[in-house]
Amino acid sequence: MTASDSLPLTATRRFPPGFLWGAATAAYQIEGAAAEDGRTPSIWDTFSHTPGKVFEGHTGDVAVDHYHRFQDDVRLMADMGLTAYRFSVSWSRVQPTGRGPAVQKGLDFYRRLVDDLLAHGIEPVLTLYHWDLPQDLEDAGGWPHRATAERFAEYAGIVAGALGDRVGRWTTLNEPWCSAFLGYGSGVHAPGRTDPVAALRAAHHLNLGHGLAVQALRAALPPRAETSVSLNLHELRPLTSAPGDLDAVRRIDAVGNRVWLGPMLKGAYPDDLLRDTAHLTDWGFVRPGDLADIHQRLDTLGINYYTPTLVAAAREGDDAPRNDGHGASAHSPWPGSEDVAFHQPPGERTAMGWAIDPTGLYDLLLRVAGEYPGLPLLITENGAAFEDEVAADGTVHDPRRLAYVHGHLEAVHRAIADGADVRGYFLWSLLDNFEWAYGYAKRFGAVHVDYETQARTPKSTANWYARVARSGELPALDGA
Repeated sequence: MTASDSLPLTATRRFPPGFLWGAATAAYQIEGAAAEDGRTPSIWDTFSHTPGKVFEGHTGDVAVDHYHRFQDDVRLMADMGLTAYRFSVSWSRVQPTGRGPAVQKGLDFYRRLVDDLLAHGIEPVLTLYHWDLPQDLEDAGGWPHRATAERFAEYAGIVAGALGDRVGRWTTLNEPWCSAFLGYGSGVHAPGRTDPVAALRAAHHLNLGHGLAVQALRAALPPRAETSVSLNLHELRPLTSAPGDLDAVRRIDAVGNRVWLGPMLKGAYPDDLLRDTAHLTDWGFVRPGDLADIHQRLDTLGINYYTPTLVAAAREGDDAPRNDGHGASAHSPWPGSEDVAFHQPPGERTAMGWAIDPTGLYDLLLRVAGEYPGLPLLITENGAAFEDEVAADGTVHDPRRLAYVHGHLEAVHRAIADGADVRGYFLWSLLDNFEWAYGYAKRFGAVHVDYETQARTPKSTANWYARVARSGELPALDGA
């Protein structure tokens, strides 16, 4: 029996003192003001304006107008009892070409945002890169090009110099797996390229950019500042116990998880990843000294989790679609393991088609805690999209999202009781927003947004989460 097994289902679960209760967003998904105050296009501006790439041609040009409404949004955060807010900086708002001096109006926006957060007692948690590469850098080669990693470190130093006196928690990259393999492999994300070798090159240069950025941050920030990275680690499960299915888990773990964990936390790429991809590349783009640059000490590791992944060896005659939850494409985001079959896990699903299974988060946290002892963890994204409806009285009742969040917070509490050093939880997302290739068709927010009027309405989940955040206690669900 583990420590968490002793708690009855009806018990109230108390989280440790100082546990961060947060929500998260990303710049392109919420800010709007796409061409104001010196901002230039990112790859997501270009991608969303390309016909056929995003649902019904939606773009982030206006998004939810956070650039002009951030003070109202900070008040919503305070009403939700948040003690931390995770946001990203738009690289092309700060450095329009990805090179050269900063645009002060861009930095001033983030100064005002951070000052308002601090005035409301909310800790800012800053992510430098959430997928919005300046288009000029993509035109010069993008993440498959080594120079992009060097430009990223320069950008990190600029932002740290401007905000280091206000921000104590810094994240280099959000979900580099998506940037590399959805952006350059399957093409369902910006910039929409479909080249498996370019995807692997991008993965390495994202790793390198992370390591160089950590060094730049440490050179510019006070010693007390903390550095991190947020990874969407895949909780992998085999369809059966057959050797082929177990090997499918190994293969996807290599290209989905250990491609980041290996170099960042151990200083080496896994040997099996190199073997699996040897027919594509000899990895000659990894230069002497790169791995030492990538392998930098981290103060925390961010983990993003939504659903487990069920895999198997491909069966003869198997022509099922790739049910990996990452969008439809004729091109695989799994270079070297294109023939692995993905299956839909059983059970209830969100509007994204993702299975709801909090045990996956528990298992993932225990795995990471066991493999990397002493490294504090943060849940930097967790949440669910559902088909929300505004009632006649103007309220938005979302019991399925509330149940999803409750179940995953319960899993976090169990993991803490069983030895995982989890320091905080960030709900995805604060607001309904531009959901990448799904446009405005999927709503993840704790706060409903009417996209025509930009009116904000806290959903039931937001009001419930406020009670949890203020008390630090997770009640039994039927008592929520």
